[in-house]
Amino acid sequence: MQKLEVLPQTATLKQKETIKPKSKTKPWLIGLFIFIPMMGVGYFAYNQLVVIPQLQAKNKIQTAPVERSNLTILVSANGTVQPQQSVNVSPKTSGILKQLLVKEGDVVKEGQILAYMDDTNLQGQLLQSQGNLAAAEANLKKVIGGNRQQAIAQAMAKLQDSEFALRLAETDLQRNQSLNREGAISKQAYDTALTTRDRAQAKVKQDLEALDLAQAGSQQEDIDEASAQVMAAQGSLQVIQANIDDMVLRAPFSGTIGRKFADPGAFVTPTTSGSAVTSATSSSILSLASANQIVAQVAEANISQIRLDLEATIQVDAYSGKIFIGKVTQIATQSDVTQNVTSFQVKTSVPDPEGLLRSGMNVNVQFKAGELTNVLVVPTGAIVEQNGAQGVFVANDKGGSAFVPITVGTTVNDKTEVKSGLTGTERVLLSFPSGTRKVSTPNGG
Repeated sequence: MQKLEVLPQTATLKQKETIKPKSKTKPWLIGLFIFIPMMGVGYFAYNQLVVIPQLQAKNKIQTAPVERSNLTILVSANGTVQPQQSVNVSPKTSGILKQLLVKEGDVVKEGQILAYMDDTNLQGQLLQSQGNLAAAEANLKKVIGGNRQQAIAQAMAKLQDSEFALRLAETDLQRNQSLNREGAISKQAYDTALTTRDRAQAKVKQDLEALDLAQAGSQQEDIDEASAQVMAAQGSLQVIQANIDDMVLRAPFSGTIGRKFADPGAFVTPTTSGSAVTSATSSSILSLASANQIVAQVAEANISQIRLDLEATIQVDAYSGKIFIGKVTQIATQSDVTQNVTSFQVKTSVPDPEGLLRSGMNVNVQFKAGELTNVLVVPTGAIVEQNGAQGVFVANDKGGSAFVPITVGTTVNDKTEVKSGLTGTERVLLSFPSGTRKVSTPNGG
């Protein structure tokens, strides 16, 4: 039988005194025990709420219905703002700029005076030409009016004297003839009386012709000569007057003053180029530009869709969000080739009542070329190529899909017209699960 050993009570009390109490659990260890389970719960929640739905969405095949819609055909092109007309204003002849009436930015009307040139020398020539014309006109009036009554009366008086002298000569000749027959006078005396009679007859004839001329007036040749002198004087006066008129510079059309090239006092030459430096000599006085237009470059592939009066939506880079509406006014007949790219210049009107547009601004133009109504369309991204043919994958009721060739038409933004191949009741695939997209290259690879 096993014996039990009983320790003395004193020994037990001593043992109790030597045993140390147990230490408390550390706080960081308790926090670790709490944090680990919370991490597990958070990972589980993230996996369920984020990762798994993303994987499911990735693996889910997206589809879109084939539908009927209206497609607005738009042709886009880049362009710039340019004036319809632009000229450098300069005088016809070299001279000194006397006065400038406008400044840069002024809006002027057609025919409005812009500047005056110095015309001092021309004013003297004008007075001389006016005097020459007055003299020529007076001479013509004299020639056309003919001789005065006093001149005619003088011619008649001379004729009367000549006729009286003729009668005396004839009487003396008759008397001498009788005396000559009787031999009472010499032959010489008779010849002298005969000569005197003949001279008197010639003088009467001469005075009669003079009287006829005085009564008839000037000859037509004299009138024509005087008229020619008047026309020559008028021509000279018109030349001088035109030169003086050219000293007044007027706006050839309505527009806006763009640049100023010369100041009053500058010597200006009659050329078309402009100089940015206002010095003693300038090529032009100022530049004038009419209302603005849009000049766009339309690609060769789209030019057939552009026509006159076609509506255009214009967006200017300088005014984001602002839309200008214009119409096609001109289509170039000659193409432009830049870096092997063929395009045609199309000009468009652009109403700008606020005066916002400036020459040279860049714009984007969209021409509303037409509209397709009630046509079958599919998302452009659904169209793929299979064995060299364009088509779409059509979803079936079993969750699969089949490639259907289609004939496509016009593409507008994210929709493309389907001319044949679909009925309009299908759903086409927009996305494909990884490894199942059955798209090949055009050569069937």
